[in-house]
Amino acid sequence: MGFLDNSGDIILDAVLTDTGRKRLARGDGSFKIAKFALGDEEVNYDLYNKNHASGSAYYDLDILQTPVLEAFTNNTSTMKSKLITISRTNILYLPVIKLNENLAGTTRNSTSGSYYLVAVDEDSRDQLLTTDKVVGAIDGYEPDNDSSKVALDQGLDTTEISKDRSIDPDLVETQYIIQIDHRLGRITDAAGTEQALSFIDDDNIATYYITTTSDLVTTMSDGQADSSLSGPRGTRLEFKIKASLELESSTFLFNQIGLSSNIAYGSSATDYQVIDTNVRIMGGTTGYSMDLPVRYLKKV
Repeated sequence: MGFLDNSGDIILDAVLTDTGRKRLARGDGSFKIAKFALGDEEVNYDLYNKNHASGSAYYDLDILQTPVLEAFTNNTSTMKSKLITISRTNILYLPVIKLNENLAGTTRNSTSGSYYLVAVDEDSRDQLLTTDKVVGAIDGYEPDNDSSKVALDQGLDTTEISKDRSIDPDLVETQYIIQIDHRLGRITDAAGTEQALSFIDDDNIATYYITTTSDLVTTMSDGQADSSLSGPRGTRLEFKIKASLELESSTFLFNQIGLSSNIAYGSSATDYQVIDTNVRIMGGTTGYSMDLPVRYLKKV
């Protein structure tokens, strides 16, 4: 990965993602580019200088000449800040997706970082949730047996607009994209039912498309008191994480990609093998994204 010189003409550098190349390789004529996305990871908007001595034509020159990243194919490393088009010119605040820890069973563990802890088997679950009652622990063995979950609220996080006002329809998130390492976990609903995934890329990252027709997404009411947002509310996404069979039944992945030392949790100071990862949540409509730190635990 490198940067391209953008000091002269505008550069267009495009490649297919790994998934796109895989579909093209089918060679059956079915591959069509129907959508594309734009991002601005490289841009520092603080470089806008309205006091430039040479006049208004130079206010944004440093931004326009910022070196741009060359195109690369790993879809999990690109497009973290997607651009969206809103035709209205009276937008004061853009919507965000914010973690909600106000609900029962949604608080993260802060013992050694702000993680959601996922117990991968029965012994780990019993020790973490039943014996030690560790905050932020999710039953990844039998998700339907515990109320712990991940909750995220979407809307405007500002006190300048009353939370009792309705959010504009074009700022409401109607679809979410969840990406998770398929070797480690699955996305489930409150009943522990695994959700249908859309595809798994060559890096074993599974992508889920969750819409408002799913049980995972609900529309919040105006001024809903348990929201994590300060302004008008949009939709809420709630899900659980189920550990993969590989993590439940063996220590192979813990030995291969886990931390080099065990970590103790709870009043009993029980040791666990640990794998740290992120679950990415993106708004399919608004383009907002966030990475959720997740820690898988297996009792030693």
